[in-house]
Amino acid sequence: MSAACATTSIPSWTKLSMPEATRGLLDTSVVVDHDVVDPSSLPDESAISAVTLAELAAGPHATDDEEERARRQDRLQWAAATWDALPFDGESARMFGRVFAATRRSGRSSRTRMADLLITSTAAANGLSLYTRNPSDLTGLEDIVTVVAV
Repeated sequence: MSAACATTSIPSWTKLSMPEATRGLLDTSVVVDHDVVDPSSLPDESAISAVTLAELAAGPHATDDEEERARRQDRLQWAAATWDALPFDGESARMFGRVFAATRRSGRSSRTRMADLLITSTAAANGLSLYTRNPSDLTGLEDIVTVVAV
């Protein structure tokens, strides 16, 4: 048998493909409820936006309840220690124009959900799916970003 006609047998175990790791941006609702979210519903690799970090930083100041303020401060510190937040950068700003326009086209108010739209823009600019507890808040944005309900 000539070398040109020889075939090499490939072990069957090499033909198995490993599932591709999922990557995604967690919106603020997922971070806030992280302790009650089913871990299997989250991506293998996750990130948060600087906008989420800003919302978490405001959280302790938005309540007069001392225990709740302490819980919110703990959550902020935990999130800041767990993730390096993705910045709202120039590409995110450009993507925000598309997100804003799509929101308006769908008949939804863009002003009342500004933080959500900024987080969505960050996910889209970084090519990440957006994991959220509030998927209905992102209706009309499916052509821009993949929204994953958690």
